[in-house]
Amino acid sequence: MSVLAHVGGVVGGGSEAPQHPVTPASASRWRRLMPYLLLLPGGLWLTLFFAVPAVQLVATSLYDPNGSLATGYAMTWSWENYPKALQAYVTHFGRSFLYAGLATVLAVLLGYPLAYAIAQKAGRWKNLLLVCVVAPMFTSFLVRTLAWKTILSDNGWVVGLLRELHVLDADGRLLATPVAVVLGLTYNFLPFMVLPLYANLERLDGRLLEAASDLYATPLRAFTKVTLPLSLPGLVAGTLLFFIPAAGDYINARLLGTPNEYMIGNVIDSAFLVRLDYPQGAALSVLLMVAVLAMVFVYLRRAGTEEVL
Repeated sequence: MSVLAHVGGVVGGGSEAPQHPVTPASASRWRRLMPYLLLLPGGLWLTLFFAVPAVQLVATSLYDPNGSLATGYAMTWSWENYPKALQAYVTHFGRSFLYAGLATVLAVLLGYPLAYAIAQKAGRWKNLLLVCVVAPMFTSFLVRTLAWKTILSDNGWVVGLLRELHVLDADGRLLATPVAVVLGLTYNFLPFMVLPLYANLERLDGRLLEAASDLYATPLRAFTKVTLPLSLPGLVAGTLLFFIPAAGDYINARLLGTPNEYMIGNVIDSAFLVRLDYPQGAALSVLLMVAVLAMVFVYLRRAGTEEVL
């Protein structure tokens, strides 16, 4: 019968491929390999566009500081580039972390009530309000910062109102001050704070708040004992997503401040693009990454790493 079937298949113009049954062992092997195959594209992307540039950046930071683009840079393993760069610009590091920290606190004070209102109280307006939060991101970062330069100008309505309320002196100003830089950082990165908080608060079970009310908890106590602890994952994620880019930003300080408000990002930008001092710029970049990673590590240890999940 098998010969007749084979002949019939040939006569019919087709042939059957030999079947290889899937054994339990091969199926188990594929199940073990599948997660790694799914990680492969992302792993290659991170290797090519993060790991390799990071290694190159570290190597550049160890070049001979006396070299130049004209004469070339020699790898001299100049570890002294790091203490020299830190000693020269320690003030800018401190200013960067101070401004980013103040902006993060301000973003929490503004973003938490906004995220809570959208998640729990907005009702049918929820999607519209989310679009309003995200809509500024559709505009160029540079254009948004220039808009704040107009809003905070000496002849703008904000300064005029503050002068009328005697918050500012008659010749007082906001532009070209640390206040303007912090406000710019807060505005530009605020969606990074609101969206993680909203995603967490939107899943909050309202029955828990009802139970707290049934147990005679005041609204403030229900917030501190129920809402705030359950929203900590979103709060931790939001503060990280906000603080990290804010600490390395240089656009806000350049457009809304003066050289007295320049952050470490401005120094790195100048080292690479103006002074062409690649070893110093790379050393400052590595120091900034290490400092931010150390602060994130300490923050996660205090907040609990599991909160991010």
